[in-house]
Amino acid sequence: MPLYAGFDLGGTQLKYGLLDERNNLVFKDKAPTPPTIKELIELFRELWEGLKNKKKKTIKAVGFGIPGIFSFKEQKTIQSPNLPELDNFELRAAVSRFIEVPFWLDNDANMAAYGEYRCGAGKGVKDMIFLTLGTGVGSGIIIAGELLHGQCGFAAEMGHIVVNPEGERCNCGSRGCLETEASAGPIIRNYRQLTRTDETPAAEEIAKRAKLGDEAARKSFERAGYYLGIGLGTAINLLNPEKILLGGGVMASGELLLPHAAEEARRRSYKASFDCCSIEKASLGNDAGLMGAASWAKDRQSTKKA
Repeated sequence: MPLYAGFDLGGTQLKYGLLDERNNLVFKDKAPTPPTIKELIELFRELWEGLKNKKKKTIKAVGFGIPGIFSFKEQKTIQSPNLPELDNFELRAAVSRFIEVPFWLDNDANMAAYGEYRCGAGKGVKDMIFLTLGTGVGSGIIIAGELLHGQCGFAAEMGHIVVNPEGERCNCGSRGCLETEASAGPIIRNYRQLTRTDETPAAEEIAKRAKLGDEAARKSFERAGYYLGIGLGTAINLLNPEKILLGGGVMASGELLLPHAAEEARRRSYKASFDCCSIEKASLGNDAGLMGAASWAKDRQSTKKA
């Protein structure tokens, strides 16, 4: 049975693995993300050779999930906030020197969305939205069974829709984006404001305190859920999805966030649209990106789409 490889590049870790023909994960591993582009390309080369030697089966195609704004037309990352060395770097040309099989590159959040769609909680769904809530907010959108890319490949950046016009300045240049109001950083900011201290506990610690009855910790998640709900309500009215899946590190404490987000989304959207959309936690965790990249490559290979 042939295999398909997937690479999910993050700011600190490169996760990679192999899927079989039935989208079963048969191998996975991770490595620290190198600090330079030269070292990154060399790491890709080493890992690729290792994957070929690990299984006595043919790897037919490879998928890469790359962080940042990825141009389909130019086949390169235009801007990657966490890995600026990727900006305008000809990644396809670099990896084509040693990868002998067809391969495809796409945005990392798109690949995570595709992973949930093909292998996780989105299986069987034709119209869905995936959001990953962590240090930032990434997203991918499936419409009629296809990833939404837009004219140039930059679509589905839900982390940068404005939910609070007077909110914090975002790295994208706007203000009050979903990312500045509903990710891990805003939860910490909320807690500091509510407690009026200089203490900066991690979002995980704030979640623990909330579960132990800390009112400020609970309200920190409630406020983030409020803004998340505004974004979800907007998306429900705009796209009428069947399912919205929420993943990422923040969703480890989803019971503190999800009810508030769902209630605000209900208030902000048409009743008919809200009633036909389920809002749930994603199921694949940190494997979503590499599984999505591999299954994306498998599907593109089978249909010969570039």
